[in-house]
Parts: sequence; structure tokens; C-alpha cells
Amino acid sequence: MNTPTATSVAGEGAAAVTHQTSRQPRGSRRPGQRGSNLAPWLLVTPAGLIMIALVVTPIVLLVLMSFTDMNQRTLFTGAYESVGVSNYTDIFADPDFWKALARTVFFTAALVLGSIGIGMLFSTLLLRLGTFMRYVLTISLIFAWAMPNVASSQVWNWLFQPGYGVVNWLLTKLHIFGDMTQTNWANNTWLGFLCIWLLVVWQAVPFIALTLYAAQSQIDPSYYEAARLDGAGEWRIYRQITLPFLAPTLLLVTILSMIWDFNIFNQIWLVTQGGPDNTTSTLGIWTYKTAFVSFKIGSGSAIAVVTTVLLMIFSGIYIRRLLRSGEDL
Repeated sequence: MNTPTATSVAGEGAAAVTHQTSRQPRGSRRPGQRGSNLAPWLLVTPAGLIMIALVVTPIVLLVLMSFTDMNQRTLFTGAYESVGVSNYTDIFADPDFWKALARTVFFTAALVLGSIGIGMLFSTLLLRLGTFMRYVLTISLIFAWAMPNVASSQVWNWLFQPGYGVVNWLLTKLHIFGDMTQTNWANNTWLGFLCIWLLVVWQAVPFIALTLYAAQSQIDPSYYEAARLDGAGEWRIYRQITLPFLAPTLLLVTILSMIWDFNIFNQIWLVTQGGPDNTTSTLGIWTYKTAFVSFKIGSGSAIAVVTTVLLMIFSGIYIRRLLRSGEDL
């Protein structure tokens, strides 16, 4: 005869057995679980193969070529020899490398400061404009950003062309610098750098302005209201409220701008080709001339590797500061 107590004990025992059966060791797998674990890897495999083919493989080949004497003869015969680290020692012993490096660093700094500064002005302007004018300015920035840099560089050459260039004509009409109709900006080092600086900054400002505008529009307006009630001026509000909130985004766009401007090639090559007398030649231009004009492919590869390492070092400094600040990208 079953009593209520015995039935309860039997039920508890069955529940305990069922609970123990349902628990499995951590290392055990249920049927079909292996396939579910492989599913993410199968999904990323196509993208991974493309990355290996288009990114990893060229970098590996570039490093390998930097230790060889590949030249124009190699393109026809395929013959080359290993030269060890002689390409790297020749680079560091060449004064042209240090001149190109100095020009690259200073020009990159000028480009980053100019694009970030003007981008911050435009982002603040977008916040203060009305709805209609904000849309007009945003569309204008997107059009400037969407234009390919090769096409915009050719247009820039036309604008600064001696004889019929619009910029030269406009500066002449202002009667500030005299007659500039026949001025060839590409034949002067400082004017060439100024022309390229204007072109690159014009292309970079839209991304920076729209990114900073998106970040700045997320700041709680109550902070500004409280600061104005306390009598703070607009400049103080911008320094003590806006800039701290923008710091992570500002550091991110600075890193990206530094990477892009350090590797700039198309704009310089299409405007001045590194002239006059290589005075506007940066590391990118020097690498191209060494590898594809002089056909010293091994030396050009070594210059590219050194440039990449330098860029990684400079970027690592900023990324380390970003991580130390405790902010996420």
C-alpha cells in the first residue's frame, strides 16, 4: 500500500534522477552540436579567404621581395637573388630616405591638423544651422566626399593651371599677389605643397565633419543649459563639455586621418609628380619611383615595408592612448 509519504519520496527521487541525467559534463556534446559550432567558421570562410588572398598574401610577398634584388630583368626572366638585409641598409644610408621621411611626417601633420580643425568647424556649424541649410551643407559635403580622388585631382590641375586656371585668374583679380595668371603651382615647392594640401583637406573634411557632427549631436543638451545658467561662455562650454565628450571620436578620426595622409600618393603624383627636383616627394612617391620608374623592385619593397612599420608605430601610440583612456571605439 502506497502512502502519501512514500509517494512523495519516490517523486523526489525520480526528480533527482532526472535532474542528474539532464546535467552533462562540460566537455560532453549533444548530438548535432559539433555542426552548430562549425557554422560560424563556415560563414566567415569566404571573407577570410578573400582577406588572405588580397591582404595577407601581398604583404607576405612584399616582405619576401624586400630581401631580393628583383629588378627589370626579373620581369622578363624571373631570375633574382637573395641579398639579405642589404636593401634595408642601403635605404637607411641614403639621405633621400631621411628627406622623404621628414617631408612625409611634416606634411602628414599639416594635413591632419588642417582637416581635423576645419572638420570640427563644419561639425559645429551643422549643429547651429537650420534644418534646410543643414541638409544643403550635408549633401554638399557628401558630394565632395564621394568624388574619386583621381578625378578631383585632375579638376584641381585645371583650377590651378597657368594661363587659364580659375584660381590664378581669381587671385589676379583680387590684386593682392599681383599677376598670377602664368603661375605654375607645380613648379614651386611651397605652392605645390599648398595646392596638394588644399586638395587633400577638401577631400578629408566631409568624413571628419559628418562623423564629429554625429558624435556631437548625441551630447545631452542639459549640460549646455546648466553651463549657460552658470554664466559660462561659448568657448568655455566647448572646451569643458563638448571636447571631453568628443575625445574618443576625435582620437579615432585622427588615427584614420594619419593613416590615410601618411600613405597619400594619387594627389601628389597627379599634381606635382614629386617635383620640382623631388622637393614634394614623400615616402609613397619615393617608393613608386624606386620600384616602377627605376625598376629596383627589391629596394622599393623594402621602402614599403619600412613605411608600413613606421606607420604601425605611429598608429600604435595613438591606439595605446585610446585604450588607456578607457573609451571604446
